[in-house]
Amino acid sequence: MDPRIREHAETVVDHSLDLSAGDNLVIRVPGAAEEFAVALHELAGDRGANPLYLTYSDRAQRAYLRASDGEFETPAHHHALNEAADAFVIARGGPNATERADVPPETTAAYNRAMKPVQEERLDSDWCLTQFPTPGQAQLAGMSTAAYENFVWDAVSIDWADQREFQSQMVDILDDADDVRIRSGEGTDVTMSVAGNTTINDFGHANLPGGEVFTAPVRDSVEGEVHFDLPLYRQGREIEDVKLRFENGRVESFSAGRNEEVLAGVFDTDESARYLGELGIGMNRAIDRFTYNMLFDEKMGDTVHMAVGAAYPETVGEENELNESAEHVDMIVDMSEDSVIEVDGEVVQRDGTFVFES
Repeated sequence: MDPRIREHAETVVDHSLDLSAGDNLVIRVPGAAEEFAVALHELAGDRGANPLYLTYSDRAQRAYLRASDGEFETPAHHHALNEAADAFVIARGGPNATERADVPPETTAAYNRAMKPVQEERLDSDWCLTQFPTPGQAQLAGMSTAAYENFVWDAVSIDWADQREFQSQMVDILDDADDVRIRSGEGTDVTMSVAGNTTINDFGHANLPGGEVFTAPVRDSVEGEVHFDLPLYRQGREIEDVKLRFENGRVESFSAGRNEEVLAGVFDTDESARYLGELGIGMNRAIDRFTYNMLFDEKMGDTVHMAVGAAYPETVGEENELNESAEHVDMIVDMSEDSVIEVDGEVVQRDGTFVFES
Protein backbone atom coordinates (compact mmCIF):
# COMPACT_ATOMS: atom_id res chain seq x y z
CA MET A 1 0.00 0.00 0.00
CA ASP A 2 1.22 3.48 -0.86
CA PRO A 3 2.04 5.03 2.55
CA ARG A 4 0.22 8.21 1.46
CA ILE A 5 -3.05 6.23 1.36
CA ARG A 6 -2.53 5.24 4.98
CA GLU A 7 -1.68 8.83 5.89
CA HIS A 8 -4.81 10.03 4.10
CA ALA A 9 -6.92 7.54 6.07
CA GLU A 10 -5.31 8.61 9.36
CA THR A 11 -6.10 12.25 8.61
CA VAL A 12 -9.75 11.34 7.97
CA VAL A 13 -10.14 9.20 11.09
CA ASP A 14 -8.18 11.28 13.58
CA HIS A 15 -8.52 14.84 12.28
CA SER A 16 -11.73 14.99 10.27
CA LEU A 17 -13.89 12.57 12.27
CA ASP A 18 -12.15 11.95 15.62
CA LEU A 19 -13.51 8.39 15.40
CA SER A 20 -14.27 6.78 18.78
CA ALA A 21 -14.90 3.29 20.14
CA GLY A 22 -18.40 2.06 19.37
CA ASP A 23 -19.03 4.49 16.51
CA ASN A 24 -20.95 3.03 13.57
CA LEU A 25 -18.91 4.11 10.55
CA VAL A 26 -20.20 4.01 6.96
CA ILE A 27 -17.43 3.96 4.34
CA ARG A 28 -18.74 4.80 0.86
CA VAL A 29 -16.04 4.85 -1.81
CA PRO A 30 -15.64 3.85 -5.47
CA GLY A 31 -14.16 0.49 -6.37
CA ALA A 32 -10.83 2.07 -7.32
CA ALA A 33 -10.40 3.21 -3.71
CA GLU A 34 -10.34 -0.29 -2.17
CA GLU A 35 -6.91 0.25 -0.58
CA PHE A 36 -8.22 3.42 1.03
CA ALA A 37 -11.14 1.39 2.40
CA VAL A 38 -8.71 -1.24 3.72
CA ALA A 39 -6.72 1.43 5.57
CA LEU A 40 -9.93 2.90 7.02
CA HIS A 41 -10.98 -0.57 8.23
CA GLU A 42 -7.64 -1.11 9.94
CA LEU A 43 -7.94 2.20 11.72
CA ALA A 44 -11.56 1.52 12.66
CA GLY A 45 -10.45 -1.76 14.20
CA ASP A 46 -7.68 -0.01 16.12
CA ARG A 47 -10.20 2.43 17.58
CA GLY A 48 -13.01 -0.02 18.26
CA ALA A 49 -15.42 1.41 15.70
CA ASN A 50 -17.85 -0.63 13.56
CA PRO A 51 -17.25 -0.13 9.83
CA LEU A 52 -19.72 -0.82 7.03
CA TYR A 53 -18.23 -0.79 3.53
CA LEU A 54 -20.30 0.39 0.57
CA THR A 55 -19.02 0.86 -2.95
CA TYR A 56 -20.71 3.11 -5.45
CA SER A 57 -20.64 3.38 -9.20
CA ASP A 58 -21.62 6.35 -11.34
CA ARG A 59 -22.24 3.86 -14.15
CA ALA A 60 -24.73 1.94 -12.02
CA GLN A 61 -26.40 5.17 -10.88
CA ARG A 62 -26.73 6.27 -14.49
CA ALA A 63 -28.36 2.97 -15.42
CA TYR A 64 -30.87 3.31 -12.60
CA LEU A 65 -31.81 6.91 -13.36
CA ARG A 66 -32.18 6.32 -17.10
CA ALA A 67 -34.33 3.23 -16.56
CA SER A 68 -36.65 4.98 -14.08
CA ASP A 69 -39.90 6.70 -14.93
CA GLY A 70 -38.64 9.92 -13.35
CA GLU A 71 -40.70 9.54 -10.18
CA PHE A 72 -39.00 8.64 -6.90
CA GLU A 73 -39.85 8.06 -3.26
CA THR A 74 -37.48 8.53 -0.37
CA PRO A 75 -35.90 5.08 0.19
CA ALA A 76 -36.74 4.05 3.74
CA HIS A 77 -33.85 1.57 4.02
CA HIS A 78 -31.29 4.19 3.00
CA HIS A 79 -32.78 6.68 5.42
CA ALA A 80 -32.67 4.11 8.23
CA LEU A 81 -29.01 3.36 7.50
CA ASN A 82 -28.07 7.03 7.73
CA GLU A 83 -30.12 7.41 10.88
CA ALA A 84 -28.26 4.52 12.57
CA ALA A 85 -24.77 5.67 11.54
CA ASP A 86 -22.54 7.88 13.68
CA ALA A 87 -19.98 8.82 11.04
CA PHE A 88 -19.48 8.72 7.28
CA VAL A 89 -16.47 8.71 4.98
CA ILE A 90 -17.35 9.42 1.36
CA ALA A 91 -14.63 9.46 -1.28
CA ARG A 92 -15.01 10.59 -4.86
CA GLY A 93 -12.97 8.97 -7.61
CA GLY A 94 -14.95 7.43 -10.45
CA PRO A 95 -13.34 6.43 -13.73
CA ASN A 96 -15.48 8.81 -15.82
CA ALA A 97 -16.52 12.26 -14.58
CA THR A 98 -19.09 12.53 -17.40
CA GLU A 99 -20.77 9.16 -16.79
CA ARG A 100 -24.16 10.72 -16.04
CA ALA A 101 -24.08 13.22 -18.91
CA ASP A 102 -27.06 11.61 -20.68
CA VAL A 103 -29.38 11.52 -17.66
CA PRO A 104 -32.14 14.13 -18.20
CA PRO A 105 -31.74 17.07 -15.79
CA GLU A 106 -35.38 16.81 -14.70
CA THR A 107 -34.80 13.18 -13.67
CA THR A 108 -31.84 14.17 -11.53
CA ALA A 109 -33.86 17.01 -9.97
CA ALA A 110 -36.69 14.63 -9.06
CA TYR A 111 -34.23 12.13 -7.58
CA ASN A 112 -32.54 14.85 -5.52
CA ARG A 113 -35.88 15.93 -4.09
CA ALA A 114 -36.62 12.38 -2.99
CA MET A 115 -33.16 11.95 -1.46
CA LYS A 116 -33.24 15.21 0.50
CA PRO A 117 -34.33 13.58 3.82
CA VAL A 118 -31.58 10.97 3.43
CA GLN A 119 -28.97 13.65 2.87
CA GLU A 120 -30.22 15.68 5.83
CA GLU A 121 -29.88 12.64 8.08
CA ARG A 122 -26.24 12.23 7.02
CA LEU A 123 -25.49 15.90 7.53
CA ASP A 124 -26.69 15.59 11.13
CA SER A 125 -23.84 13.10 11.80
CA ASP A 126 -20.07 13.41 11.61
CA TRP A 127 -18.99 13.13 8.00
CA CYS A 128 -16.00 13.62 5.76
CA LEU A 129 -16.11 14.06 1.99
CA THR A 130 -12.74 13.51 0.35
CA GLN A 131 -11.10 12.47 -2.91
CA PHE A 132 -9.26 9.34 -3.99
CA PRO A 133 -6.98 10.08 -6.97
CA THR A 134 -7.96 8.09 -10.06
CA PRO A 135 -6.91 8.26 -13.73
CA GLY A 136 -10.34 9.56 -14.74
CA GLN A 137 -10.10 12.59 -12.47
CA ALA A 138 -6.46 13.11 -13.47
CA GLN A 139 -7.49 13.21 -17.13
CA LEU A 140 -10.21 15.76 -16.39
CA ALA A 141 -7.62 17.90 -14.61
CA GLY A 142 -5.21 17.63 -17.56
CA MET A 143 -2.59 15.90 -15.43
CA SER A 144 -0.75 12.60 -15.45
CA THR A 145 -1.99 10.04 -12.95
CA ALA A 146 1.20 10.34 -10.89
CA ALA A 147 1.07 14.14 -10.87
CA TYR A 148 -2.58 14.09 -9.84
CA GLU A 149 -1.85 11.67 -7.00
CA ASN A 150 0.82 14.06 -5.72
CA PHE A 151 -1.59 16.99 -6.06
CA VAL A 152 -4.35 15.28 -4.06
CA TRP A 153 -2.18 13.92 -1.28
CA ASP A 154 -0.23 17.16 -0.93
CA ALA A 155 -3.50 19.06 -0.53
CA VAL A 156 -4.91 16.78 2.17
CA SER A 157 -1.73 16.46 4.24
CA ILE A 158 -0.89 20.11 5.03
CA ASP A 159 -0.49 21.40 8.60
CA TRP A 160 -4.16 21.87 9.45
CA ALA A 161 -3.41 23.68 12.71
CA ASP A 162 -1.50 26.37 10.80
CA GLN A 163 -4.25 26.53 8.17
CA ARG A 164 -6.87 26.97 10.89
CA GLU A 165 -4.94 29.87 12.41
CA PHE A 166 -4.48 31.57 9.02
CA GLN A 167 -8.17 31.29 8.17
CA SER A 168 -9.30 32.46 11.61
CA GLN A 169 -8.28 36.00 10.60
CA MET A 170 -10.99 36.01 7.93
CA VAL A 171 -13.48 34.40 10.30
CA ASP A 172 -12.96 37.25 12.76
CA ILE A 173 -13.67 39.80 10.03
CA LEU A 174 -16.86 38.13 8.80
CA ASP A 175 -18.29 37.20 12.19
CA ASP A 176 -18.63 40.87 13.14
CA ALA A 177 -19.82 41.96 9.71
CA ASP A 178 -23.10 43.21 8.37
CA ASP A 179 -22.54 43.62 4.63
CA VAL A 180 -20.30 42.03 2.00
CA ARG A 181 -19.67 43.35 -1.49
CA ILE A 182 -17.83 41.35 -4.16
CA ARG A 183 -16.60 42.95 -7.37
CA SER A 184 -14.66 41.25 -10.15
CA GLY A 185 -14.07 42.48 -13.68
CA GLU A 186 -17.07 43.91 -15.50
CA GLY A 187 -19.46 41.05 -14.77
CA THR A 188 -19.56 40.73 -11.00
CA ASP A 189 -20.88 43.31 -8.56
CA VAL A 190 -23.00 41.74 -5.85
CA THR A 191 -23.90 42.72 -2.30
CA MET A 192 -25.39 40.68 0.53
CA SER A 193 -25.96 40.84 4.25
CA VAL A 194 -24.41 38.28 6.60
CA ALA A 195 -25.67 40.01 9.75
CA GLY A 196 -26.52 37.56 12.51
CA ASN A 197 -25.07 34.56 10.70
CA THR A 198 -22.05 32.47 11.70
CA THR A 199 -18.81 32.02 9.77
CA ILE A 200 -17.31 28.52 9.75
CA ASN A 201 -13.57 27.86 9.61
CA ASP A 202 -13.19 24.80 7.37
CA PHE A 203 -9.78 23.35 8.14
CA GLY A 204 -10.27 19.80 6.91
CA HIS A 205 -13.15 18.38 8.91
CA ALA A 206 -16.30 17.84 6.83
CA ASN A 207 -14.37 18.42 3.61
CA LEU A 208 -10.86 17.08 3.09
CA PRO A 209 -9.08 19.03 1.82
CA GLY A 210 -10.44 22.00 3.70
CA GLY A 211 -9.24 25.53 3.14
CA GLU A 212 -12.14 27.96 3.13
CA VAL A 213 -14.25 30.07 5.39
CA PHE A 214 -17.94 30.12 4.66
CA THR A 215 -21.21 31.55 5.88
CA ALA A 216 -24.76 32.04 4.64
CA PRO A 217 -26.15 35.26 3.17
CA VAL A 218 -29.35 36.56 4.71
CA ARG A 219 -31.84 34.93 2.35
CA ASP A 220 -33.52 37.98 0.80
CA SER A 221 -30.50 40.31 0.90
CA VAL A 222 -28.54 39.36 -2.23
CA GLU A 223 -28.57 42.04 -4.93
CA GLY A 224 -26.64 42.42 -8.15
CA GLU A 225 -24.94 40.33 -10.79
CA VAL A 226 -22.34 37.57 -10.66
CA HIS A 227 -20.28 36.15 -13.51
CA PHE A 228 -18.93 32.75 -12.47
CA ASP A 229 -15.96 32.70 -14.81
CA LEU A 230 -14.64 29.28 -13.80
CA PRO A 231 -16.56 26.22 -15.08
CA LEU A 232 -18.07 23.41 -13.04
CA TYR A 233 -19.20 19.85 -13.64
CA ARG A 234 -22.77 18.99 -12.68
CA GLN A 235 -24.60 15.79 -13.55
CA GLY A 236 -21.67 14.77 -15.73
CA ARG A 237 -21.81 17.93 -17.85
CA GLU A 238 -19.56 20.95 -17.97
CA ILE A 239 -21.38 24.20 -17.26
CA GLU A 240 -19.42 27.33 -18.13
CA ASP A 241 -19.73 31.08 -18.26
CA VAL A 242 -22.63 31.22 -15.77
CA LYS A 243 -24.22 34.62 -15.17
CA LEU A 244 -26.84 35.23 -12.48
CA ARG A 245 -28.84 38.33 -11.62
CA PHE A 246 -30.27 38.61 -8.10
CA GLU A 247 -33.16 40.73 -6.85
CA ASN A 248 -34.30 40.52 -3.21
CA GLY A 249 -32.14 37.42 -2.85
CA ARG A 250 -33.72 35.50 -5.72
CA VAL A 251 -32.16 34.54 -9.06
CA GLU A 252 -34.37 36.46 -11.47
CA SER A 253 -32.41 35.71 -14.63
CA PHE A 254 -29.57 33.42 -15.60
CA SER A 255 -27.52 32.25 -18.55
CA ALA A 256 -24.71 29.84 -19.28
CA GLY A 257 -22.40 29.58 -22.26
CA ARG A 258 -22.64 25.80 -22.20
CA ASN A 259 -25.25 23.33 -20.86
CA GLU A 260 -27.63 26.03 -19.72
CA GLU A 261 -30.39 23.41 -19.56
CA VAL A 262 -28.58 21.70 -16.67
CA LEU A 263 -28.53 24.98 -14.77
CA ALA A 264 -32.22 25.44 -15.52
CA GLY A 265 -32.88 21.98 -14.10
CA VAL A 266 -31.15 22.98 -10.88
CA PHE A 267 -33.34 26.07 -10.51
CA ASP A 268 -36.47 24.05 -11.28
CA THR A 269 -35.77 21.57 -8.47
CA ASP A 270 -37.51 23.76 -5.88
CA GLU A 271 -38.08 27.46 -5.25
CA SER A 272 -35.25 27.71 -2.72
CA ALA A 273 -32.74 26.60 -5.37
CA ARG A 274 -33.02 30.15 -6.70
CA TYR A 275 -31.55 31.62 -3.49
CA LEU A 276 -27.98 31.60 -2.23
CA GLY A 277 -27.26 29.20 0.62
CA GLU A 278 -23.53 29.81 0.94
CA LEU A 279 -20.81 32.39 0.50
CA GLY A 280 -17.35 30.82 0.66
CA ILE A 281 -13.88 32.34 0.43
CA GLY A 282 -11.04 30.08 -0.71
CA MET A 283 -7.86 30.27 1.40
CA ASN A 284 -5.83 27.09 0.74
CA ARG A 285 -2.58 28.17 -0.94
CA ALA A 286 -1.54 24.51 -1.40
CA ILE A 287 -4.26 24.22 -4.06
CA ASP A 288 -2.69 26.26 -6.82
CA ARG A 289 -4.41 25.07 -9.98
CA PHE A 290 -7.90 24.54 -11.34
CA THR A 291 -8.78 20.84 -11.78
CA TYR A 292 -12.53 20.71 -12.56
CA ASN A 293 -13.11 19.27 -9.08
CA MET A 294 -15.19 21.52 -6.83
CA LEU A 295 -13.90 19.84 -3.68
CA PHE A 296 -10.50 21.38 -4.51
CA ASP A 297 -11.30 24.30 -6.80
CA GLU A 298 -13.51 26.15 -4.30
CA LYS A 299 -10.62 26.15 -1.79
CA MET A 300 -8.13 27.96 -4.06
CA GLY A 301 -6.82 31.09 -2.38
CA ASP A 302 -7.73 33.46 -5.22
CA THR A 303 -11.41 32.51 -5.45
CA VAL A 304 -14.84 33.15 -4.04
CA HIS A 305 -17.64 30.64 -4.42
CA MET A 306 -21.36 30.93 -3.94
CA ALA A 307 -23.80 28.06 -3.74
CA VAL A 308 -27.40 28.24 -4.85
CA GLY A 309 -29.70 26.08 -2.78
CA ALA A 310 -29.41 24.70 0.73
CA ALA A 311 -27.65 26.61 3.48
CA TYR A 312 -25.75 24.79 6.20
CA PRO A 313 -27.87 25.16 9.38
CA GLU A 314 -24.83 25.90 11.54
CA THR A 315 -24.18 29.08 9.54
CA VAL A 316 -27.66 30.59 9.96
CA GLY A 317 -28.47 32.66 13.04
CA GLU A 318 -31.61 32.08 15.07
CA GLU A 319 -33.21 35.28 13.83
CA ASN A 320 -32.58 34.51 10.15
CA GLU A 321 -34.38 32.19 7.74
CA LEU A 322 -32.68 28.93 6.78
CA ASN A 323 -32.72 28.33 3.04
CA GLU A 324 -33.80 24.70 2.60
CA SER A 325 -33.42 23.03 -0.79
CA ALA A 326 -32.66 19.66 -2.35
CA GLU A 327 -29.85 21.37 -4.27
CA HIS A 328 -26.51 22.83 -3.23
CA VAL A 329 -24.52 23.89 -6.27
CA ASP A 330 -21.22 25.73 -5.82
CA MET A 331 -19.94 28.09 -8.51
CA ILE A 332 -16.65 29.98 -8.54
CA VAL A 333 -15.47 33.51 -9.29
CA ASP A 334 -11.77 34.00 -10.05
CA MET A 335 -10.61 36.84 -7.78
CA SER A 336 -6.96 36.95 -8.85
CA GLU A 337 -7.24 40.10 -11.03
CA ASP A 338 -9.33 43.27 -11.04
CA SER A 339 -11.25 42.00 -8.01
CA VAL A 340 -12.15 43.23 -4.53
CA ILE A 341 -13.91 41.85 -1.46
CA GLU A 342 -15.30 44.55 0.81
CA VAL A 343 -16.72 43.96 4.26
CA ASP A 344 -18.73 46.84 5.72
CA GLY A 345 -17.09 49.15 3.20
CA GLU A 346 -13.50 48.11 3.99
CA VAL A 347 -11.36 46.23 1.47
CA VAL A 348 -10.31 42.84 2.92
CA GLN A 349 -8.96 41.28 -0.27
CA ARG A 350 -7.67 42.84 -3.47
CA ASP A 351 -6.66 40.80 -6.53
CA GLY A 352 -6.51 37.63 -4.45
CA THR A 353 -4.37 38.99 -1.61
CA PHE A 354 -5.88 39.38 1.87
CA VAL A 355 -5.11 42.46 3.95
CA PHE A 356 -3.47 40.26 6.60
CA GLU A 357 -1.06 38.64 4.10
CA SER A 358 2.40 40.07 3.51
